[in-house]
Amino acid sequence: MAENETRDSPLSLPEELPPQPVEQVTSINGNDDNDQSMADAQNPKEDSDSDSDSDTESDSDDEAQLNLQIQTLEAELSNNPSNYDAHVQYIRALRKQGDVEKLRQAREAMSALFPLSPELWREWARDETTLSSGPEALPAIEQLYERGVLDYLSVDLWCDYINFVQEYDPLVRECSTNGISKARNLFERAVIAAGLHVAEGSRIYEAYREFEQAIALTIGETDIESREKQVQLIRNLFFRQLSVPLANLRSTLLTYKTWEAEQGSTLGVDPNSLDGLPSNVASAYQKALDLLNARTHFEEQIARKDIPDYERLQKFMTYLNFEQSMGDPARVQILYERAMTDFPIYSDLWLDYTRYLDKTIKTSSTVKAVYSRATRNCPWVGELWVRYLLHLERVHASEEELSTVFEKSLQCTFSSYDEYLDLFLTRVDGLRRRISSTSKTEDCLNHDLIRDVFKHASDYLSPHLKNTDSLLRMYSYWARLESKLGKDIVAARGVWENLLKISGSMLGAWEGYIAVEVAEGHINEARSLYKRCYTKKFSGTGSEDICHLWLRFEREHGSLEDFDIAVQKVTPRLEELQLFKTQQETKSAGSSDQRETMKKTPREKRKLHSDLTEDQSPAKRRKNMSQNLKMTNEKDQVEAAESVEKSKVEVVSTKPESASKRETNDQSPRKPKHYNDQCTAFVSNIGIQARYEDLRAFFSDVGGVVAIRILTDKFTGKSRGLAYVDFSDDAHLAAALAKNKKNLLGKKVSIARSDPQQSKKKGTFGPKSTSKHGVGDNQSANAGQSDSKDSASRPKENSGSQAQVNSQKSRDERVELKWKNTFAVPRAVRPLGWSSQKPGGTEGDGDEKPKSNDEFRKMFLKK
Repeated sequence: MAENETRDSPLSLPEELPPQPVEQVTSINGNDDNDQSMADAQNPKEDSDSDSDSDTESDSDDEAQLNLQIQTLEAELSNNPSNYDAHVQYIRALRKQGDVEKLRQAREAMSALFPLSPELWREWARDETTLSSGPEALPAIEQLYERGVLDYLSVDLWCDYINFVQEYDPLVRECSTNGISKARNLFERAVIAAGLHVAEGSRIYEAYREFEQAIALTIGETDIESREKQVQLIRNLFFRQLSVPLANLRSTLLTYKTWEAEQGSTLGVDPNSLDGLPSNVASAYQKALDLLNARTHFEEQIARKDIPDYERLQKFMTYLNFEQSMGDPARVQILYERAMTDFPIYSDLWLDYTRYLDKTIKTSSTVKAVYSRATRNCPWVGELWVRYLLHLERVHASEEELSTVFEKSLQCTFSSYDEYLDLFLTRVDGLRRRISSTSKTEDCLNHDLIRDVFKHASDYLSPHLKNTDSLLRMYSYWARLESKLGKDIVAARGVWENLLKISGSMLGAWEGYIAVEVAEGHINEARSLYKRCYTKKFSGTGSEDICHLWLRFEREHGSLEDFDIAVQKVTPRLEELQLFKTQQETKSAGSSDQRETMKKTPREKRKLHSDLTEDQSPAKRRKNMSQNLKMTNEKDQVEAAESVEKSKVEVVSTKPESASKRETNDQSPRKPKHYNDQCTAFVSNIGIQARYEDLRAFFSDVGGVVAIRILTDKFTGKSRGLAYVDFSDDAHLAAALAKNKKNLLGKKVSIARSDPQQSKKKGTFGPKSTSKHGVGDNQSANAGQSDSKDSASRPKENSGSQAQVNSQKSRDERVELKWKNTFAVPRAVRPLGWSSQKPGGTEGDGDEKPKSNDEFRKMFLKK
């Protein structure tokens, strides 16, 4: 496992499986290179005279390098205390150096932040035992073992703990009454914690039996009653072990028969024979053997070391599903504990474990301990903290404990602000339930606690959840509690007003505030809110909706006078909104017609012009064209300039800014302003969510990308699923074409060489020439070249006439309304055909009825 993997943040975890702590790769027996470093530092050996000089120089270099490493690690931990690997390396370096006090401080500092692995606890306890094993050091070392067995399940650590007590505790060593009682309590705890460990649980039972057999040897031959009692105690331990599906179950039976033979029984030595065993013991043994055979395959799978960690985890999950189907919570729990020891920071495993405990055990103190360990191993998972608080409330924990856990959770880093919001609301839920409970509550519980939590949440989350439904949910909950639980309507209104300051552009905020006032019967207050917000601009149809809601409100709650006032205020607003909507639709329709006109071929344009003028004589047509030639040319020039501006392509260069600056300073030839599509790929079937960065990453393995042009709709700005990608040369273009039908964001894109010559054959304007990002630089260039050639080969009059016809056709096809359209006529500008004098009237009369489009067109044609 990589040494540089960290554990301090969920953002560094891979998708398949989180990295495991570095120290867990050491041998289970502790036979790594660092095991003897502490002893060597405390008891250095004498150097021989022959190589003393070379050894001195080597030791000096190693010491200097070690000091430098320690200084570097201290600086790193000072800047980033949550760096798990740095803590491990720092402890190993201090252990090698032999600085006892700094080593203790480093271990305590790491233990305060993270749970330590069993190997780290065993190493720590062994070091302390080496330094001092006297009676005065006994409680401190025992406390280390007690802390260690709580972090993870480890049979090795339990065995070390038991052996330490037997060897160094004088009461246990002398088999005094208190010593025997202390040892037996420790053995029973170990059996409960690890006795169901299929692979290693038998080691606990064997150590327990050996201890009891040692006590039997201390009993005199004359004390027959005590001796028989001790023999029966040992026999019961055998029976307990034979009834549990543990590895080496058959050899345990053989050991039992051998022991019974020593006591004078004749059970035989056949491990497959159950003759002579009590019926209940034989039945329990056979059941345990069947259970063991059913689990042997799973045990072999999770014990494999030649497969990746994520595969081992899958084997554990399969094993867990099997155990859960068998319905024994104790076995399920011991298997979860074994999985946690191997995969301590896999959050989904902790979530499954705690969910199972909440469903089966619920109120046990064991569940609280598991939640505490889960949040220490995976502090970045907000759901674990939320469920931890719920469990504490379920077991009636004190307010002090709940507050402590809540404060710890707020110091963690979550992946989203919604997780923080969920945590705040869970805390408020618990306070509300406890304050509203009819039973006796704690004296310290009051509504001020809820208000403080909400204020804290508002200060922290409002800048990040502005204009979101999540923030609206929190504030509406807050205001409701202020009104109902706190009995303070003024405070509730203050909460709503604060929300309007933050998210006043949300229609839901106003609707929620108004709904509360209506529900409370405060009609005047609700009406004043409508008056404040009906002129605001909301997204979508919100502006219209709030106007209709006001009218409905006045119909249901107001007087006729109130309704008339609302109608008087709302009607102009609705007309304004409808006018704006109609103008936008007309503009969109006109632009669509203009795009269709640009797609027509010159033959179709000439046909259209002939249809417009077929009822005129040739002389009149020439006269009209000569009169309007100058005006039409000027207008065509303006429209052509606007069309070119709208058709410009937004090109995103793939070169960094520094490279662009260097190119500006270089004297080398630069890429022309308009691309010639000689080395351009046309990419289609792109997902509408694709951006320039996605295309750049898609062609990153090809290289040579000069520019990317995504075609978008001119009005909506959304992608059309098409793009041009310019390459520096044909070699890179060929490599790009090879990626045809490859997946980009889940869609198979089509890639083809852009062929401008083929577009020229079809017409000056290609089928994709009207897009905002797809007009293309080659279109502009080709159009310019065509115009220059035509102008050089045609007489000026004919060129102007054609421009006039095209201009007239473009104007007629842009807006082709069949009804009289006068609402959009500018009031300050009188267009062509608008007479300022009535028939028989005087100049300047302003009451003339404006002409419709059809009347204007007929008048123009007659002239």
